[in-house]
Amino acid sequence: MPDERAIRSGAAADVDEASLVLASVGIPHRVERVAFRWRLVVADADAERAAAALEAYEAERRRAPSDVPGEGERGAAWSGVVVAALLVAFHAVVGPRWMEAGAAIAGRIRAGEVWRTVTALTLHADGPHVASNAVACVVFVTAVARLLGPGVGGWLVLLAGAGGNALNALVQRPGHESVGASTAIFGAIGILGGLQFGRKRGERRAWLALGGSLALLAMLGAGERVDLVAHLCGLVVGLVLGVAVAAVAPVAPAGRAVQWPLAAAALATVAGAWAVALAH
Repeated sequence: MPDERAIRSGAAADVDEASLVLASVGIPHRVERVAFRWRLVVADADAERAAAALEAYEAERRRAPSDVPGEGERGAAWSGVVVAALLVAFHAVVGPRWMEAGAAIAGRIRAGEVWRTVTALTLHADGPHVASNAVACVVFVTAVARLLGPGVGGWLVLLAGAGGNALNALVQRPGHESVGASTAIFGAIGILGGLQFGRKRGERRAWLALGGSLALLAMLGAGERVDLVAHLCGLVVGLVLGVAVAAVAPVAPAGRAVQWPLAAAALATVAGAWAVALAH
């Protein structure tokens, strides 16, 4: 379009981060793929304001001390990729065969089958469903892991996803069924927003983090055959967890000796939930 301008191009993670910044300040934009790169497009009338917002964000990030200790950086950077690969591999092996055993069916969760809040996060309706969630994991789970470490971050994303499914079960009709990692992904978005809100509380821009999270829900969380309420529930639980973590651990995450056992425990929890589901 002649009245639009691309103001940022690069890898998906970089462009998605810039998109979150623009969403937080209410600047309309879109992300599109061109060849092997992604770019961020805004209207000409918003180009200067968008560029200024991105420059201010980059300047703030350069001034801020690193939130992740050097020893955990490599593991954190691969966290989202590992989770995405596990989701794709699980779908390739299991497919739809375990839907009855593991889907988040509201009435059954309310009746005590709480493991479904976890197992449902690993199930997907089809290939495009799991592929879209895998891409989102690479971006948002990695972002949480960079801030909190792969173990703490992984646990929080898992808790946000399971908590979101539990909350969704409380408000839906008994027969409502939900599957997919997207509840946990919006939990990760909520965690990011909650962390920023908690760490900048008292400042006016703290509310921009919450606005950005809600804007991402509006842009990414709605659509045909999408459980918007589940996404909202995951986002709300993630926001609460993020604010809580910012209050109790405002500086840096735990070191490697804590992170890797926690990461292993999170995977064991998912495996244990499936063991109970299949035994049931």
